[in-house]
Amino acid sequence: MIQAPSRLAKRDLALLAGPSPCYDLRMQPLEVARDLLAHAAWADAEVWIAVRALPEALTDAKMKEKLHHIHLVQYAFPAIWDRRAIDVAPLESFADAGALIEWARKGHEALAVRAASVTEIEAATPASVPWSKLLAERIGREPEQVTVGETMIQVAFHSTYHRGQANTRLRELGGKPPLVDYIAWIWLGRPVPRWDILRA
Repeated sequence: MIQAPSRLAKRDLALLAGPSPCYDLRMQPLEVARDLLAHAAWADAEVWIAVRALPEALTDAKMKEKLHHIHLVQYAFPAIWDRRAIDVAPLESFADAGALIEWARKGHEALAVRAASVTEIEAATPASVPWSKLLAERIGREPEQVTVGETMIQVAFHSTYHRGQANTRLRELGGKPPLVDYIAWIWLGRPVPRWDILRA
């Protein structure tokens, strides 16, 4: 026999049935992509702040590789959108962690500017990702076409995935990973990245 919904369930259904004054659910996909990239910039800066506070992490080869990989992709996709050759600085080209941090900051700032310029029409256009052929070998079929807008979201999700690895490594080295959840960023009022602290 089907039971009547509880009071809690009725309240939840009421919230889902109509617009809530607490949430704006009308964000368009392009706005969501930009929002996720803005969060990624803030979250990456917070991780760098935590890494710089721990000497063992700042000099750790695995940590530097993970963080470089995050920022490498953030540089690569704007080149894909612009149909330019992907030319990303290799990890060994950075003299120290400070140079890598500055490169990360500049990459995020350029990414934000480029993302802001993407129109709805451009967001719907196909994006030619060079390494999609490698995926074809892995999945045994040609990958479906992706759009510029979808790859914008991919950049943010990719950063989140590898940022988690960096935080795990930070904990292994004795550090304290920062709270960088997307919802935490919203609770904090969507703060801007604290790159200025890393320049001090």
